[in-house]
Amino acid sequence: MNKSIEKAAFAGGCFWCMVKPFKDWDGIHGVVSGYMGGHVENPTYEDVKKGDSGHLEVVEITFDPTVFSYQKLLDVYWQQIDPTDNEGQFQDRGHSYSPAIFYYTDHQQEIATRSKEKLDASGMFTKPVNTPIRPSETFYPAEEYHQDFYKKEAAHYEEDRAKSGRDEFIENHWSPKKV
Repeated sequence: MNKSIEKAAFAGGCFWCMVKPFKDWDGIHGVVSGYMGGHVENPTYEDVKKGDSGHLEVVEITFDPTVFSYQKLLDVYWQQIDPTDNEGQFQDRGHSYSPAIFYYTDHQQEIATRSKEKLDASGMFTKPVNTPIRPSETFYPAEEYHQDFYKKEAAHYEEDRAKSGRDEFIENHWSPKKV
């Protein structure tokens, strides 16, 4: 792997909604839906969805930090989630949909911690920013039908996203007039 290529992983509710925001930036080499943080080897979607595996739905991003910095990844990430809700995200409830930042290096941990502290101090939210920052663990890619779901099943994706409340939250908290 190129020395300047790194990985990052973010949990932000349903991984279907977390791929597209990261996908088409210069410096992003890949975004893969998958599972991280649990106790079962090679979990399936059904294991994760039932809550039996302890995993979160995540996206693992391969990126060139000389083109697209880890801080920029965090900026995109924060604007996709409710960072005050650890019980799931939007319509998706339960542990597997909880938000988390998984860091791969000490440097990523430092940047993520500062970013979280800055967001919490901003006063943008009435509740504390409580998204955990955790060390990365084994990443298990999700089944192929989950990869790039927003493209493969565009109508299903758009319908699910419209029902979720995610876009209204993003508009209310991250619209240009609020930032």
